[in-house]
Amino acid sequence: MIGVIGAMQVEIEGLRAMLEDAETVTVSGIEFVTGRLEGQPVVMAVCGIGKVFAAICAQTMILRFPVRAIINTGCAGTLCRELGIGDVAVATDVVQHDMDTAGLGDPLGMLSGPNIIHIPAGRRLSALVEEAVAETGHKCVAGTIATGDQFLCQRERKQWIHDTFGGIAGEMEGGSIGQVCYVNHIPFAVIRTISDDADGNAPADFPAFAAQAAQTSIQITASVLRRIPNEERLD
Repeated sequence: MIGVIGAMQVEIEGLRAMLEDAETVTVSGIEFVTGRLEGQPVVMAVCGIGKVFAAICAQTMILRFPVRAIINTGCAGTLCRELGIGDVAVATDVVQHDMDTAGLGDPLGMLSGPNIIHIPAGRRLSALVEEAVAETGHKCVAGTIATGDQFLCQRERKQWIHDTFGGIAGEMEGGSIGQVCYVNHIPFAVIRTISDDADGNAPADFPAFAAQAAQTSIQITASVLRRIPNEERLD
């Protein structure tokens, strides 16, 4: 079974409409929907915005359903010149840019416990994502996706995250989902269609751009599910 998580309803509803044999269960206020999509058994959920909701959703999904990989899909702000609105970022790894125990002597972004900054995404799964993006014709850049409990809208903060962590896109869920998957030994992928510039110059019709970005991510996710072999490892 493949897990699919989006932060907002618009990021999941298109996939949910395609589900066959859908069944729903609610845990901790999060609705998990199981069924079949593109021939794959899947479970999908809208986790809500932010790192805590995302972590609750990912951990519950792993404990309650036999997932062998998790795909986090949605939109993000660009942190690099190579990605513009409508382009797609695919995570090679994720970081949490707001994790800071430097006062204890740790490097910025260090996750205490696993003692890691850059959490690697599943290489095989991410390769399938890149293949799916290429099929859509969208520009794709693979790299570090940076997560924090902050809607990025300041040019200085955007530049700092890029310079400090090498981030190519910034959002609010992927890093915590990656951390949960890492400690549970579950491969994951993060797909982000760029919806804004993350520097205060978000377009006035941002909701429309976000909806368009979500539709691109939905299209890519469905294509990835078609490509996943039934038994192959995805890490």
